[in-house]
Amino acid sequence: MSTTHFGFQTVDEADKARRVRGVFDSVASRYDVMNDLMSLGLHRLWKAYAVSVAHVQPGQAVLDIAGGTGDLSEAFARKVGPSGQVVHTDINEAMLRTGRDRLLDAGVVLSSLVCDAEKLPFPDAHFDVVTVAFGLRNMTHKDRALREMCRVIKPGGKLLVLEFSKVAEPLAKPYDWYSFQVLPRLGKLVAGDDASYRYLAESIRMHPGQEELKALMKEAGFGHVDFHNLTGGVVALHVGIRC
Repeated sequence: MSTTHFGFQTVDEADKARRVRGVFDSVASRYDVMNDLMSLGLHRLWKAYAVSVAHVQPGQAVLDIAGGTGDLSEAFARKVGPSGQVVHTDINEAMLRTGRDRLLDAGVVLSSLVCDAEKLPFPDAHFDVVTVAFGLRNMTHKDRALREMCRVIKPGGKLLVLEFSKVAEPLAKPYDWYSFQVLPRLGKLVAGDDASYRYLAESIRMHPGQEELKALMKEAGFGHVDFHNLTGGVVALHVGIRC
């Protein structure tokens, strides 16, 4: 039996997707509120920075993986304009439905699709830009997902991975205290769910650090990979260029 991690727990590989789905089923309706509270609104700045680095042009095709409530999809839709394409995807139907409704309320109509990042249902070399924000750490086989992302990107196109990462050492102790003491209590108070936010803190610790993820992206087929630390390394934006 193959095993993997679910937070700090070791679980059967086949069971991880079900457990992750349960986490996001639980938090979908309060996801945006919790993001604002737990990041003090910084997640909006991190995502805005990712959009600026993507440098998306009118008419281009963008794939938003683990797009959740659709804030990146919305921003990219406004960049590509009516001649472009944005596909909003997530493996979790509850999150995707929440995002689709939010996009429609904002007057943005685009394709929303439930799909697994490890088995993308798109042709080779189709997208100019692929993004995944705060979703890669939840994937069972990150290497497989990254290879799939590389496959669907046009030569010269970009992958942007925005994800929690390894904080600078002076921030480590206060960040751990906040993550394991404050976040679960906040989740219990606002979303009625402390376990999902405990998993969030644990999953961040199990995710590859900046240099490890850079190496994984290169192994997946990206010719040039760089990363930008944000907020002292709490979050990093990795940018890979497909050869």
